[in-house]
Amino acid sequence: MSFYRKKPVVIEARQVTPRNVMQVAEWCGGYAYSPENNDSAYIDIETPEGTMTACLDDYVIKGVQGEFYPCKPGIFETTYEPAGGAS
Repeated sequence: MSFYRKKPVVIEARQVTPRNVMQVAEWCGGYAYSPENNDSAYIDIETPEGTMTACLDDYVIKGVQGEFYPCKPGIFETTYEPAGGAS
């Protein structure tokens, strides 16, 4: 059996909040559903695997080839750490 380690790659990501759902959707080319009650807002994102949904508190990640995809907060926080630079 062989073992592999993920290469250290810096990615760009934004967390979806009630205040920025429209901006994140515009950034990733997704479609924001933001009803009057922003507590149920979400973004549909076209990914290489098909349409995926980013809910509030999820992160939207820009991959190394420019693709976008959603990531649940627990997985994001386990996998990524701040790299510095602009936020």
